[in-house]
Amino acid sequence: MTEPGLLGPQIALFEHALRLHQQHPDGALPRAGEPYPDHDRHRSRPSYRRARDRRLYGADVAVILDRHFNEPDAQASELVDAFRDVYVPIHRNDHILAAALRADRQRMRQTGRWLVRHSNDRNAATVGLALLAADSARDDIPLIQTIGLLSNHFGPLAAEALQRRRGGAEALQWLAERVAGWGRVYVVEALCRQGAPNSRAWLLRHACDGDYLNGYFAGKVATTAHLHEAITSTDADDELIDHAGRLLRTMADCEGMGMALEHYPPAPAVLAAHATHLAHQPPTADRYVDAAIIANYLTAKPPNRCGCTAEQRDHVVQHYLAVLDQPDWRSAVRVGLGPTSTFFAWFVDHVAARLRLGTFSDVAESGER
Repeated sequence: MTEPGLLGPQIALFEHALRLHQQHPDGALPRAGEPYPDHDRHRSRPSYRRARDRRLYGADVAVILDRHFNEPDAQASELVDAFRDVYVPIHRNDHILAAALRADRQRMRQTGRWLVRHSNDRNAATVGLALLAADSARDDIPLIQTIGLLSNHFGPLAAEALQRRRGGAEALQWLAERVAGWGRVYVVEALCRQGAPNSRAWLLRHACDGDYLNGYFAGKVATTAHLHEAITSTDADDELIDHAGRLLRTMADCEGMGMALEHYPPAPAVLAAHATHLAHQPPTADRYVDAAIIANYLTAKPPNRCGCTAEQRDHVVQHYLAVLDQPDWRSAVRVGLGPTSTFFAWFVDHVAARLRLGTFSDVAESGER
């Protein structure tokens, strides 16, 4: 199999995504599938100007589509080069949507399918995906999912297209399990917008993968999936508890990105429940780190910035520290964290030192890494 960066310039982006997916069927594509087959050509093309008025974004694309659909004998292949020097939005666009709806539905769908499957130019493939996002045919789900694997660019429209279709929740979940970075943001947000009951279990256990960008959707996941109900249950499982820890850790430090703990009404109850469950879980390095970082954020901010009263905040922090100070937990984190890693150095200086965690006191005092 040819390496991604060596794929010939004539290969379609869909074929590029499909080949990489065959190599990585159950996970995200390396580098979200980049570089794309049109990388050199796209980078070297003359820069195009966006309209100064954002309300006009996509209007020139709509003009090209109207002209094409008004010619009965025009072929979809004629559009491949039509958008090369035009600004094509990667998100839902009212101008492009209107052009799609003005066209004959069957021809519009056929054109969208052809462009997604055969275009070797990302602009043309994006327009094709936008056309499919204007429709709701279930037959197009596999096509949309595959191009959506190139998620940094095609993720927004793939998520838009899938959520419009019957069976879209399952299709979105399949894609969410195979994208990372910005692509994960687009797809998980679409799952939250759908609010499908059968997505709740996945959102409660797998939505956050630990990436910094999770901050954009962590609060949406917590509210959509009713985290407060799940985590306060006595039968909460380890996967749910661990993911709750990732959600709380993310929401503690995502101000400016998404919903922070300060604006999450159930924060006191969810924090207390997580700390309580943690005490009954087997110790691991990941659980230790998540709990310590949450406790650190809680102590570093005024209580109201954590969505708690001072009494609630102090009670939760004491509960976390009581767990983290147990010998088996201290041993687990010592074994699990690599002492030469950059993260270890950051953790010792910015978390362990503030919380005065005995596990790391000798390292912090001696300056050893």
